[in-house]
Amino acid sequence: MTDRVYPSSKPNGNTTTATTNTILPPPPSKAQQPNRHPYRPNSVTNQRTRRRSRRGCFCLCCFWSVLIITLLLLISAIAGCILYLLYRPHRPTFSIAALKISEFNLTTTADDTTRLTSNLNLTISTRNPNKKITFYYDSISITCLSEGTQVANGYFANSFVSNPNNITIIRSSLSSNSQLLETETVNRMRSDLKKKSGLPLKLLLDTKVRVKIESIRSKKIGIRVKCEGIHSLIPKGGSGNSRNSSSSSVAATVSAAKCKLDLRIKIWKWTF
Repeated sequence: MTDRVYPSSKPNGNTTTATTNTILPPPPSKAQQPNRHPYRPNSVTNQRTRRRSRRGCFCLCCFWSVLIITLLLLISAIAGCILYLLYRPHRPTFSIAALKISEFNLTTTADDTTRLTSNLNLTISTRNPNKKITFYYDSISITCLSEGTQVANGYFANSFVSNPNNITIIRSSLSSNSQLLETETVNRMRSDLKKKSGLPLKLLLDTKVRVKIESIRSKKIGIRVKCEGIHSLIPKGGSGNSRNSSSSSVAATVSAAKCKLDLRIKIWKWTF
């Protein structure tokens, strides 16, 4: 009998398996991603950042403005205190020395209209109570009123200087020529003239003044002087329908008159 040869179950070391000889396919390539734009911040974020920066600038400007104004006010207050302690400044005083009415005619015509013709002589004294301060006055505008109705007006045209511890006398003539009056005003005036005290009068003096402290001069400042408490009768025949005035003048009562000085500060179109 012939012998059969069977192959060994163990693989030979020189034998190469099919799996080792098999070439694997390359891995599938990834899908190409679309190109991305570079990062850009959101427009809303930009607006918010700009708003914040603007608010910061505005707050900073407000802070510095308030700080500068406060410092200026503080410096002005300190300078004013030093000036007051050194010179003790006082306002000038005004008083009425005399007021005489030489003409005061209420003339009623045929058409029942009443006109006023008046002539007044005024003497005013102003005193400078300061020791080292000088006042330089411009011309003075003077108005005489009776309960809000203008009776006469005039000017003291000359400018003058009021030296320290000095009294200056001012004389002026006031007048009105055929000034038309309302019926209520005429009745009130005639009613006041029947009283013992006479017609109530008020004087307004408007001018500008410059202040000099040693070698320092200020700008011109507007002032108004109000003098109240004046009463006067009128020459005989002046309250009727006559056009002729009395030759004698009547002196007004000025003993109770008081004058008050106020500053006239003009800001743009308004005067305070």
